[in-house]
Amino acid sequence: MLHHVKLIHATKSRKLVGKKIVLAIPGSIAAVECVKLARELIRHGAEVHAVMSENAQKIVHPYAMEFATGNPVVTEITGFVEHVELAGEHENKADLILVCPATANTIGKIANGIDDTPVTTVVTTAFAHTPIMIAPAMHSTMYEHPIVVENIEKLKRLGVEFIGPRFEEGKAKVASIDEIVYRVIRKLHPKTLEGKRVLVTAGATREYIDPIRYITNASSGKMGVAIAEEAEFRGAEVTLIRTKGSAPSFVENQIEVETVEEMLQAIENELKSKEYDVVVLAAAVSDFRVKEKANVKIKSGKELVLELEPTPKIIDRIKELQPDVFLVGFKAETGLTEDELIEAARKQIGRAGSDLVVANTLKAFGSEENEVILVGRDFTKKLPRMDKRELAERLWDEIEGLL
Repeated sequence: MLHHVKLIHATKSRKLVGKKIVLAIPGSIAAVECVKLARELIRHGAEVHAVMSENAQKIVHPYAMEFATGNPVVTEITGFVEHVELAGEHENKADLILVCPATANTIGKIANGIDDTPVTTVVTTAFAHTPIMIAPAMHSTMYEHPIVVENIEKLKRLGVEFIGPRFEEGKAKVASIDEIVYRVIRKLHPKTLEGKRVLVTAGATREYIDPIRYITNASSGKMGVAIAEEAEFRGAEVTLIRTKGSAPSFVENQIEVETVEEMLQAIENELKSKEYDVVVLAAAVSDFRVKEKANVKIKSGKELVLELEPTPKIIDRIKELQPDVFLVGFKAETGLTEDELIEAARKQIGRAGSDLVVANTLKAFGSEENEVILVGRDFTKKLPRMDKRELAERLWDEIEGLL
């Protein structure tokens, strides 16, 4: 690995450390994104090798990919049998072949076993034993062509995973770099939660005063999203109930809600229809709502007195619906000493039957970092200040140990 690549290696996470990814680049104009994509994969710890078709080299120079990856670029198959070197069946082979951005032409060739470029040859070599992911990019009329649709379906049946495009300006544009990286991590991550079903809530609820004004709080939803995504990386079947306006997420199954009432309804529907293993209530749910909501916008300019009533306590309902579920609650307080915070968390365990409480000093609301104390039935663990993604990892390690 070259010096400049070492500088960015695993700076964002260690999710892909030890993973060798072949970035197979066909001749789509979207290939210009591949420099950034390669760098982003490296920031999560991957080792990236680029393979380029002749048409791709007309769009991005191999030197650019050589710089991006810090590895020699395969631009033709020679006597060194590069395709076997990278993708053959041996201990140094790639962990993943990522074809990006895939043209209709390349997808058609792969689906029919035609190898006439370094890209298609590498894919064919890898087919039997290495995961393959394809991120298509083409004009939307091409994407909807019955034969292209058929080719994609055929490849899906054969175990190839597609990273669906974004539809904008009449084009099926290649998925965003963040989404591709998310899907790659999800594909390659150890599946320690395989077979488990997890429900996570995230974000700040809104309680309306009139049709346009509402009471809310400063929660960004980042913590809940990080917890849900980490569970999905680990192979769990995840349902994320997130509030409108909170941090976006790539979790496949999401339900959007606004009010406490809607959130409670969504949780009850889920817990009544499916058996869950773990429920994590990371959303910052409003404790109060307006007793009488106005149906029209309240006129401004004069004093207004609102009467608030308490909202239903969601956490108290969980064990009533599924007594055996592993319940993780969050407790956020200000102005308490550490011991008082732990005491407040223990009260929640006693009242709601939580199995684990993440006690929070509220310094982290809306920020990228968090400082918490994990409070279990018979233990407490103070964690140092850390990034929310890292905290999500620590939290799942803890839950897996307790399950």
